[in-house]
Amino acid sequence: MNVVKTRVAVSAMVFCLMSAPTLAEDLRVTVWTGNDAHLKMLNGIAESFKENHPDVIVKFETVPVSDYTQKLTFQVAGGNPPDIAWMMEDAAPAFENAGLLMDIGPTVKAAQGYDFDDFSQPAMALWQKGETVYGIPFSTSPFMIYYNKDMFDKAGLEDPLALAAKGEWTLDKFQETAKKLAEANPGKWGFEFKDGEGYASRMTHALLPSIRAYGGDIWTNGQCGFDKPEAIAAVKQLHDMVFKDKSIVPPGEQGDYFSGNSAMTDNQISRASKMPEAGFNWGIAPLPTGPGGESPVIGQAGLVVFEQGKHKELAAQFVAHMTDKENVATMAQFFPPARKSVLDSEAFINGNKLVPAEQMKNVSSAITKGRVHPAHEKAPQILAAMAPRVDALWKPDANVEDALKGVCAAIQPLL
Repeated sequence: MNVVKTRVAVSAMVFCLMSAPTLAEDLRVTVWTGNDAHLKMLNGIAESFKENHPDVIVKFETVPVSDYTQKLTFQVAGGNPPDIAWMMEDAAPAFENAGLLMDIGPTVKAAQGYDFDDFSQPAMALWQKGETVYGIPFSTSPFMIYYNKDMFDKAGLEDPLALAAKGEWTLDKFQETAKKLAEANPGKWGFEFKDGEGYASRMTHALLPSIRAYGGDIWTNGQCGFDKPEAIAAVKQLHDMVFKDKSIVPPGEQGDYFSGNSAMTDNQISRASKMPEAGFNWGIAPLPTGPGGESPVIGQAGLVVFEQGKHKELAAQFVAHMTDKENVATMAQFFPPARKSVLDSEAFINGNKLVPAEQMKNVSSAITKGRVHPAHEKAPQILAAMAPRVDALWKPDANVEDALKGVCAAIQPLL
């Protein structure tokens, strides 16, 4: 009798397990945006994934950009990585070389209609070694000059877009203009570095555009470039703007372009989503040129899947979905694409409701002509070694050349 009851109970349990609905699977995706428009778009893409994966719930977790890579590293080291992460270009080599990223090539290439060859080869260079694909770039975004047209008009100055159209938007003109803007708008600044950072964080993003425009680089082929004549001349000019002209927001001060306290900043096209709340007329122009000519700087970010992730194959399928032609075209309103078919389309030029087509053409041109921010597998250690040396640079009486030689002395062993 007991045997019969046991068999019945076991049969009932098996039937319940077989007939029970499939439990939903959660995919964790870490991002560094908390912007409502970005998250609305991302959640829309996640919702469309459910058409073929009805039991999958995609959750986007926002981590502040200032310590994003550090927190991501801690999660991985602690055995709790997200399934998918946005990854900055400077951090990618370290994660790749440590064997922490899944080869998602077979999955994305097998996705129906994916057309892997549509991705620009230069854009894929950082994310692919041979046939191994460590990530798919979702944003290949050049740095542009955002400007407050109202402040330019008040100062009686031509704006950067007009100057660029005449071939007069140079670093010398940039310095002259920033000083006049600060003088015409007491209590405000002519320029601030990206997101009001550049001293304690985003050090390379603050210095690289000018160094490239002078014909140099921060490092290349394992050699430090900070102590080269081109870099020294570029940084001296920035130093003069901070401490002599008093036109760039100095260390310890907060300019905040987006609230109208700085006339110009450099940033990427995704920041256009913040402009409707700014309350002033604005525009986007190319970076100023220098002795080295036109040298756009591109910041890149990719989608990666972690080897330790709980749902690797499913995560790779979501990356394929998120970076197919349709969704890349959707994301292009905020994140300039690496897909050639989307970048070359009228839909991209006209797709950003906030930025006029003529200004978006400058974005497209910069992607074509620009170079990605230098990457290195030891980027976190390099930035940590740079920090105290860069601190010494941003003093009123600093010897710029000696400070930059100090930077190279600190980071060359790591390069």
